[in-house]
Amino acid sequence: MNFFRKNAFFIIAMVFVAILYLFPSVKLKLKDLFFPIAEIENAVTLSDEDYNIQLKGINVPDTNLKTLKGEKLVFLNFWGTWCPPCREEWPTIEKLYQTKKDKVDFVLIAMQDKEEDVVEFMKKNKYTVPVYIAQSPITNHVLPKVFPTTFLLDKNGRILLKEDGTKDWNSESVHEFIDNVTQ
Repeated sequence: MNFFRKNAFFIIAMVFVAILYLFPSVKLKLKDLFFPIAEIENAVTLSDEDYNIQLKGINVPDTNLKTLKGEKLVFLNFWGTWCPPCREEWPTIEKLYQTKKDKVDFVLIAMQDKEEDVVEFMKKNKYTVPVYIAQSPITNHVLPKVFPTTFLLDKNGRILLKEDGTKDWNSESVHEFIDNVTQ
């Protein structure tokens, strides 16, 4: 009994870490609870050069990212079928897309992927979010260093949110954030 009393904090901490490791969804919920939407990154605006990315549509027509500037918010996500954290957040992106596609342009760019692998992934999971493969260079201001990386850009290209890593995109805080900036 004395052993447990002396080591209670250590035991509780180890159980907590084990739960986070074994159940990634718990980690996402805690992250969203304690670290809701990142603060707006003031004064960081993408240039026209950053927006000039020629995109080959997988489940939508080809386009250039610059054609979306000035219309709506842009949900810009870099991912790969080979990336477990990317695949983990996909269901939440699909749910967000289904509820916010009228307010937000979704652009998911598959990186370091073969087109046939992306097509197979989309069909297998019945995802409908617009997916592209970049056909032109991506500037260093946008090019991700980790996957997934997601930007939420306003109509002028200002970065409202940048998330490096997995996030529950269908959370209440994300919906509220989008609703607040689109009013």
